[in-house]
Amino acid sequence: MDQDMEELLRTVRYLKDRQDILDCIQRESRARDRQDSEQIASCWWEDGVDEHGSVITGMPDYPEKANLGHRMNFNMTSHNITNHLCELDGDTAYCESYVVGGLFWLNGKTTTIAFGRYLDQLEKRNGEWRMLTRRCTIEMTADTDATWVYSQNIKGFLKSQWSKDDPSYERPIVASRDGVRW
Repeated sequence: MDQDMEELLRTVRYLKDRQDILDCIQRESRARDRQDSEQIASCWWEDGVDEHGSVITGMPDYPEKANLGHRMNFNMTSHNITNHLCELDGDTAYCESYVVGGLFWLNGKTTTIAFGRYLDQLEKRNGEWRMLTRRCTIEMTADTDATWVYSQNIKGFLKSQWSKDDPSYERPIVASRDGVRW
């Protein structure tokens, strides 16, 4: 194989690894927002550990414990991955992903927007990238009045579901007037 082709192959492998890593991190956030324990677990190695504040939880307990923490405090959540840095070292990746989290409190009147970062170490095993360690930071928060979601401006919009009843699981995706609405 000539040098240009070898370089192209290395570049494609690097880009595929980076995309697979980002997909894993984003899939885990989506699963948290749907309370999908099975999908959360699929993003972690069985020896993985998560650090949220002073709480460190290992797999396989993490998905249910994380979901319970959300259900005890919030009506729904929205984890949004923004800036993403990734340093590859063979089959290990060191990532820093900024996260903006929307937290809709059980009182139905307040939303907290939390800004933080996920500091993740992922490993590639048998060709698959999954998370091994996550540390979370909180940079700042903002509390807001959440009652806008009950206004005429929102009436009729689809409402998120903490289950596989959420419209994002539907295949095919078809526009309709069905579904849980505001």
